[in-house]
Amino acid sequence: MLRKLSQRINSEEKGFTLIELLVVILIIGILAAIALPAFLGQKQKGQDSEAKSTARNLASQIESCYANNGSYTNCGPAGNNIENNPTGLDLSRTTVSGLGADDYTIVTNSQATGQAFTITKTGGGAAVRTCDTDGKGGCPSTGQW
Repeated sequence: MLRKLSQRINSEEKGFTLIELLVVILIIGILAAIALPAFLGQKQKGQDSEAKSTARNLASQIESCYANNGSYTNCGPAGNNIENNPTGLDLSRTTVSGLGADDYTIVTNSQATGQAFTITKTGGGAAVRTCDTDGKGGCPSTGQW
């Protein structure tokens, strides 16, 4: 085998054999088959992260309003737009409901996956962040983000 290889090198034969090329193409195909699904899922996670970010920023604005007013009742959107929306949030896929003295619910839907991300605060306690499809896109398997 080594003699054939040295004869090939010495005889000025250049290039690769068909078998060598097929093996390289096979290896590249296997690597692509492994990596491609992982990369495709990242796009959905990114779009889900945008929805989660919108919900968190909106919750911050509502909490700021609560700090000034002492109640969440007047801190909601007017026609799906927060009054004096300083951060310019895109609220076209976001709803705020259940505004009370110590309660609110924010639901934001992801543009790509339709996944609903919810922030719920009841009785002045800690806010609970949930999503509707566990383990898909940007929703962890626990259902809380």
